[in-house]
Amino acid sequence: MAAFFAIRRSQWLNNAMVLVMVGSISILMTALLAWQIPITQQIQLSVGQVALDDIVAPVPISYESALLTERARERAAQSVPDQYDSSEGRVRRQQKNRAREIFDFMTIVRRDPYATSELQTDYLRAIDDLKLSAEEAFQIQELDDGEWASIVDETPLALDRIMAEEIRESTVTSARRRLPSLIDTDLSDEVSNLTIRLAGALIRPNSIFNATRTEELREAARSAVPVQLHSFARGETIIRAGDVATEDDVEALTQLGLLQSDWDWWVFLRAAIMSLLIITTTIGAIYRLRPSTLLNYQELAALAAIVVIWLLAAKLMILPHDWVPYLYPLAAMSMLITVLIDLRIAVVLIIAFSLTVHYLSNNNFLMVAYTALGALSGAIILGRAERLSTFLWAGFGVALSNLLTYMAFRTTSIELTTSSISHNAPLYFSIILNGGLSASVALIGYFVLGNLFNLTTSLQLSELSRPAHPLLRQLLLKAPGTYHHTIIVSNLAERAAAAIGVDALLARVGAYYHDIGKTVRPYFFTENILEGTSPHDKLDPTTSAQIIISHVTDGMDLAQKYHLPPRIRDFILEHHGHSLMQYFYRHAQRDAEEGETVDPEDFRYPGPYPRSKETAILLLADTCEAAVRSMRPGTREELEQLVNKLIDDRVAEGALNNCDLTFKDLQMIREVFIQVLQGVHHPRISYPEPVQRVEQQKPATPAANGHKPPPTGEPSPVKEIPGVEEDLPAAS
Repeated sequence: MAAFFAIRRSQWLNNAMVLVMVGSISILMTALLAWQIPITQQIQLSVGQVALDDIVAPVPISYESALLTERARERAAQSVPDQYDSSEGRVRRQQKNRAREIFDFMTIVRRDPYATSELQTDYLRAIDDLKLSAEEAFQIQELDDGEWASIVDETPLALDRIMAEEIRESTVTSARRRLPSLIDTDLSDEVSNLTIRLAGALIRPNSIFNATRTEELREAARSAVPVQLHSFARGETIIRAGDVATEDDVEALTQLGLLQSDWDWWVFLRAAIMSLLIITTTIGAIYRLRPSTLLNYQELAALAAIVVIWLLAAKLMILPHDWVPYLYPLAAMSMLITVLIDLRIAVVLIIAFSLTVHYLSNNNFLMVAYTALGALSGAIILGRAERLSTFLWAGFGVALSNLLTYMAFRTTSIELTTSSISHNAPLYFSIILNGGLSASVALIGYFVLGNLFNLTTSLQLSELSRPAHPLLRQLLLKAPGTYHHTIIVSNLAERAAAAIGVDALLARVGAYYHDIGKTVRPYFFTENILEGTSPHDKLDPTTSAQIIISHVTDGMDLAQKYHLPPRIRDFILEHHGHSLMQYFYRHAQRDAEEGETVDPEDFRYPGPYPRSKETAILLLADTCEAAVRSMRPGTREELEQLVNKLIDDRVAEGALNNCDLTFKDLQMIREVFIQVLQGVHHPRISYPEPVQRVEQQKPATPAANGHKPPPTGEPSPVKEIPGVEEDLPAAS
């Protein structure tokens, strides 16, 4: 009862809270975008500027110079020669074998009686290792067998002699120049030249550059260099007037504490303008797309917390660094907002944070596309997250989107080679890790923020939808008629919610619990009485009305006891709105003494009327299902007339004024209700009585659905107020 009668905060307080949150975020965002070093120094000078005055050291100082240290280490690294791995024996044997294979092939070509001279030339020129010209190929064909045998014998010998030496990639040319000195001098000039040409073409490096060992030695040389110190005596000149400031000069002035880094007010103004534009457009977009968020304290608080955390993370991670910015988990924020609030809000925040990333990264469009596309992919894949496994798939989607986006922005394919990827391994690792990091952060935040701000999540709804929940078990055991009614209403609500594009899972679970208050006094409701006298016959209309109304307040007490989420409690409160119980109100008016007035407020549900599309759908589904079950229309036309009348009556009553249902939505809801109710309450065949009973007594004419109609002259109480079954006393 306390939960139901708690006083809601006034509108001005809600507006004040929104303004405080927005103002705080605006100030924080401006401060982060304009973050500068405080004013503590005296001299303004940067690299490349001309010094206006002589600047001397006011005190003696000796400091570790990063510039001098880096230069000394670079010199030490460059003094280490390139390292090579010798594979002379293996490469020499390989090339000698290759030479024999080539000469065997060339001998076959020379001896082929069927090949023309042109074909033989083509065969010889097709040998990739030699790259012979047409003239050289023709010379080989014209050699006699003795000359060719000399080439075949001498070339491997010359190749073996030259390959016994160390040959590097850079010394192949010089090795070829030394070949003439290794050729037998008894050979003719033509044979000697061809031997030199063929042996030279087969020379390969046998000493391979070892980049890893070279880099290790150079890194060791760098590490061996101690930190370089730079000293200034008191009064020693650091830079003279008219000199151009170098990096060393600026470093010295920084170490001495002489540089002044003034606030750049233009930077602050730019940051303030950017923050104002982003926040204003974001609030406007939320107001247009999902205004209920601005009226929901839990969602606003969660949204503010998420925005603050990700703003701080953006400032700390969007840096001029090789790989740290690529770890920024904007996708985690988008997934969190999607599952906790709504996908539309997530898209708005993705755009806002993408602009923020663009500002912080100094107009780096790669980072904008990288973060925005990854965040959109994660949010779209995750959806309502009805299963935990969807977080895993969303993480995979984010990682893939990140990798493809980065590849799309590479200017050449050389940047995607194995050596380039290996050199940038931390970067690629960060890109892929971002997907797993985003999914993990989103999953942790899903549970932490959902519980902290008492937000209804899809996993909570999935747990509540299980029939083993204590409240549903009580409803089944204590009020089976209500349970059956609840199942049909949940089907109606789910189908209608899916048809108009709202949360079907929320509508179904809310329908499960909307009548749990009836478990307190189940036999005061007609659907739970199979036979016997109605307990309302012994009560006055006011007492009966209060008992019927109490199922709403009892339901709220049970919801509080079993910790049902706020969104589910709304279904309990709003499924009757503030409607009047016509049946008992009319009876009270009829029984009132002359001059006595009956207050209609005593016969109204406490309300409020539905404030969301889901609860409005439940109100209509509850009304239509109860009326159709009571009236039992015999044809589809009668069913359509009844459903249309019930919905039109609710619209005329103003029951849907506080929700966002459109006439198009209502038309779709009508069609779904008619389709489902026709399947549930379809007319059934009336079976005839046995022949012997027909002879004894003529049965009453059954109704179209096989049930006996009410006695003539007794107006059916159901028809008086169709659709509100709990308004009716149990029929005796």
